[in-house]
Amino acid sequence: MSEIKQLDVTIMGREFRVACPPEEEAALQEAVVFLDRKMREIRDSGNVMGIDKIAIMAALNITHEFMNTRIAGGFDVAEFRRKIAGMQQTIDEALKEQQQLF
Repeated sequence: MSEIKQLDVTIMGREFRVACPPEEEAALQEAVVFLDRKMREIRDSGNVMGIDKIAIMAALNITHEFMNTRIAGGFDVAEFRRKIAGMQQTIDEALKEQQQLF
């Protein structure tokens, strides 16, 4: 079981402390940047006022994008990417072992 880190992140100029396993820290930081960018785009459009409403609109937009990654027939792009990442990690580990032989 991995230990959980407490990370401070900033979204729209506001600080938040979130719990995260160390191996997922990079992905969390990427998600923070993505969410911050989405929220700033909504704020800058001038159509939505208030941080709560901006957050809800960002959540709806991101959810809509996520749900559209599923292609007709049940193909899940996100799941496919996770499998590719797992295969890449397996390949990297195998190559690392090979390099130690020489």
